[in-house]
Amino acid sequence: MTIKKVLVYAILLVLGLSMVFPFFWMISTALKTDAEIYRMPPDLLPAEPKWSNFSKAWNSAPFNRYLLNTMIIAVATTFFDLLLSSLGGVAFGKYNFFGKKVLFALVLGIMVVPSQVTLIPNYLIMNILGWLNTYQGVIIVSIVSPFGIFLVRQYLQTIPDELMDAARIDGCSEWGIFFKILLPLIKPVLGTLAIFSFTGSWNSFMWPLILMDKSEMYTLQIGLAFFRGQHQVYPNLLMAINALAVIPIMILFLFCQKYFVAGIQMSGIKQ
Repeated sequence: MTIKKVLVYAILLVLGLSMVFPFFWMISTALKTDAEIYRMPPDLLPAEPKWSNFSKAWNSAPFNRYLLNTMIIAVATTFFDLLLSSLGGVAFGKYNFFGKKVLFALVLGIMVVPSQVTLIPNYLIMNILGWLNTYQGVIIVSIVSPFGIFLVRQYLQTIPDELMDAARIDGCSEWGIFFKILLPLIKPVLGTLAIFSFTGSWNSFMWPLILMDKSEMYTLQIGLAFFRGQHQVYPNLLMAINALAVIPIMILFLFCQKYFVAGIQMSGIKQ
């Protein structure tokens, strides 16, 4: 092994450890006693792990309800984002129509608009519709993302048009082409988009906080904020809640990891 490879592996190892260490420290802190948390210098591992901290923290607030609300919103948002972004990406990537370039430029332009700009207009619209303190009020603003349309469109540039032409010759309808041919081929990019969409919805804080003023409709992130603000700060319990909150995202990433890698590799190959 050359010196260059050793240096590269050493750098990658250091970077990998630097990314894993915060999660390790979160778990370690969650398992410590109150005395061990404030000990100086801090202990890397607890002397006797207190697994009861997880149940104690979870039962200190209605986190079961918060988790259910967050799961409903995140799953619904991800489903509609995948469906509508794939439809939009196919339209821009495989069909020609009047004003296509202008509309796609507008889609790209929306990506640079800060989300804070739309908070007040969206709230007023939800108020008119009577969708305050509702799941659909939170979901509707995120059911399609310009980034998702762009990602699918870029990935479709790697798929030859001859596949669609052959399907048309065989009598396949346009919807049949979408569901039977294109959708299976864009699984890698949909896996990538699913991770981004689910993670963004799961960690969303500002919009649910503005829309929801009933405690039974709070999401997990809002519940965590109130847990920190209304109670004496117990770092071990707070870390335990945070560790439990990231488990669904980790499961999704592990499930979609191969699609995520393939999607990142292929989405920008051909312009």
